[in-house]
Amino acid sequence: MPAYGFAHLRDRRHHPDILEYLERIQATLDPFGGRFVIHGPPARVVEGSWPGSMVLIEFPDLAVAQAWYDSPAYQEILRLRTDHIEGDLLLIEGVGPAYDPRARAAALRARAACAP
Repeated sequence: MPAYGFAHLRDRRHHPDILEYLERIQATLDPFGGRFVIHGPPARVVEGSWPGSMVLIEFPDLAVAQAWYDSPAYQEILRLRTDHIEGDLLLIEGVGPAYDPRARAAALRARAACAP
């Protein structure tokens, strides 16, 4: 199952360290099969509000995503970003091509029916 590194970046401050981070991050992703899917373009907000920007990186699975984050190569550059950009980062498992939200609804209904 694919997994994703999802970052919500707020209060971005352009700093030379950020440029260095951008120049070095792909080399940390390559050994783990990581690839950028979204990388910070302005979003069209159609509901609610969204301060900041988004980054989405795809990995083969959640264990690989965690191994990338924990890798010495990524840990070496992490502070280049975190010292200058406030944000949140999640590692989350995706859904496969056969995912059907109706099946999830049925499972939630069944669980609710069994609850006291």
